[in-house]
Amino acid sequence: MSAPASRFALYDPFARMQFGTPDCFLCGAALNLATDTVPVFADWLMERYGLAAQPIQMLDQSTSTFAETRIPCCDDCRARHIEPLEARVAQATEASPENLRELDSQILFLWLGKMFYGIFVNELAREKAPLIMPRYPLSENRPLFTRFRSFFQVLQALRVPMRYDDFTPASVFLLDVANEPGDPAFAYDDDLATMVFSIRLGNVAVVSCLLDNAIIADVMQRVQADVQNRPLHPVQLAEFKARVYYGAYLFNAVPEYFPRPMKPGDEQLVLDTFLDDITGVVFNPWNNAAYGQALESLWQPWRIGLADILRDPAQPLSYLYDRDGQPLVVNTFPLA
Repeated sequence: MSAPASRFALYDPFARMQFGTPDCFLCGAALNLATDTVPVFADWLMERYGLAAQPIQMLDQSTSTFAETRIPCCDDCRARHIEPLEARVAQATEASPENLRELDSQILFLWLGKMFYGIFVNELAREKAPLIMPRYPLSENRPLFTRFRSFFQVLQALRVPMRYDDFTPASVFLLDVANEPGDPAFAYDDDLATMVFSIRLGNVAVVSCLLDNAIIADVMQRVQADVQNRPLHPVQLAEFKARVYYGAYLFNAVPEYFPRPMKPGDEQLVLDTFLDDITGVVFNPWNNAAYGQALESLWQPWRIGLADILRDPAQPLSYLYDRDGQPLVVNTFPLA
């Protein structure tokens, strides 16, 4: 039987691959899976946006619903850590989703990270009896598990009083969106392999690479500055997301985290970090053809094909910038 971790002890489910077992995802306490779970997408989120019965497509091509997508969690972690986090986000966004900007950066990271990790655990559970075995099973992807093991260390700030010393685990972008008529009030997408998660509440989108020590945010400073304080057309949001997704795909380093030894009287565990296997370059070379494929995937709703995107192979099509590299305002699509 697993025992709950102490206040400052970090739990490591990756050591014995404890996924889909009756153990709390956050502390490792033994559970009854029939009753001891929490929703990946919080009850308040499902109620506010009418998500409970909506389908979620899994990697094995099976379908779940938002309400069915849950993760094992003990009563103590649920009551002391998960519910207070969700209540804080729910309260902050009750009047307007724009108030996500008022949340502490660690709170926002933990809220996104809890959903992202919950999706990962659910996908692993599906692979035990898949409808159709994914072409690239998560359970066989050892580099992915290495990344998630690092990610889970910083995610444990959900339970352990923790401070990140002079670093931020993730790149997080908050963007205003001018939704088109008929667009749903809620949307999300993710890519487990690149650790990217995106969620939109009304007219505010959050796009994040959850394990890059904010390096992607650093290299995208100019793009981020150009899109701040003005609503993006959804086709522009899709392009911004493509840049983050492709940047995360090119990111070739794995952050590692190390807790400092605790001293008497310490009230927080302090984590230090460095990036593994760095030889001076943390990104693989940019390739316009590969970026164009990422862009084509996210531009599917507008039927913009790869041939149009790469009409000029040296300068892929953009709706964030004009041909001279100046920020582009898009009010309607197609452009008048």
